[in-house]
Amino acid sequence: MKLPYQLYLASLITLAACNSKTSDQKAQTSTVSIDTNNVLQPLVITDTTIHDTDDPAIWINPADPAKSLIIGTDKDIDGGLYVFDLNGKIQAGKVVRNLQRPNNVDVAYGLVLNGKATDIAVVTERKANKIRIYSLPDMKAIDNGGIDVFTGETERDPMGISLYTRSSDKAIFAIVGRKSGPADGYLWQYQLSDDGKGNVKADIVRKFGKYSGKKEIESIAVDNELGYVYYSDEQFGIRKYYVNPDSSGKELSIIPNTGFAEDNEGISIYKTGDKTGYLLVSDQGADKFHIFKREGEKDNPHQNKLVRIVKVAAHKSDGSDLTNLSLNPAFQNGLFVAMSEGKVFHYYRWEDIIGKAAKK
Repeated sequence: MKLPYQLYLASLITLAACNSKTSDQKAQTSTVSIDTNNVLQPLVITDTTIHDTDDPAIWINPADPAKSLIIGTDKDIDGGLYVFDLNGKIQAGKVVRNLQRPNNVDVAYGLVLNGKATDIAVVTERKANKIRIYSLPDMKAIDNGGIDVFTGETERDPMGISLYTRSSDKAIFAIVGRKSGPADGYLWQYQLSDDGKGNVKADIVRKFGKYSGKKEIESIAVDNELGYVYYSDEQFGIRKYYVNPDSSGKELSIIPNTGFAEDNEGISIYKTGDKTGYLLVSDQGADKFHIFKREGEKDNPHQNKLVRIVKVAAHKSDGSDLTNLSLNPAFQNGLFVAMSEGKVFHYYRWEDIIGKAAKK
């Protein structure tokens, strides 16, 4: 199956942003589909990495979705950025090694370098205090050895990252989190662009985001179409802001940690339309995922209702990623990838994850 590149990009860029009052969210359980007696098994478990898997990202091959790739971090001082096919097999020629504790990774499409649209994978290199950028699908470094982040700060240690593509001009931004930081301005947002020589440079455009101080902020997810960024303030909740750097820095809402066994962690978004779908959050200590409505409620778009909790075989899942696109006969309705202890990533069919909640 071939997917036109323009059609694919249309599912990734921002179309609109909503205005609403800030509101703290309360857990709603009266209509929640809870299936935690059954442990959902993955369709595929990847080959093992050397050290400690942490976070995956899905790259969709626009010419042939069946040849799409999963990029995942292997977290250690001599860590790596691994590449897997849809059968979970390591693509050895694409693996990036000797990274200093790579944490989280994300992908974006169509960054213009030397006049050519280039897909990219961006990973945080925690002990080097850098982000590293690679072209896709060849995984060649295009960052002049790395880009320093949180420059001038006493607390750096970059961990989380998510990429945002602005619909109006196709500009691409990296939102970076760290191990610890201030109570406000915890996240830094960088615009990525050509340095004039075909490599990527990053310019700081915004510092935003509150922090509870309870643990750390690692998982970050961007909703391009609705124009939001979510991030996990662990053991406190999921915070929500507008993602455009020119927008208000006001916090829009908080999905509280209520009902989570321990850390609220990895965040993924499944889109059933431009404005509808689901927001998935890892309940790391319980091996569960809490699934919320993406679009919010009619009277408050920032009230994300809990609709389902599912228990999975992935153990202590830190990071995850999700696509709604049909990739191959095994993943016709989308693919959910979750990190698991055991140095692997798990691939799940979307219809197994959402279950009966999809009919509500």
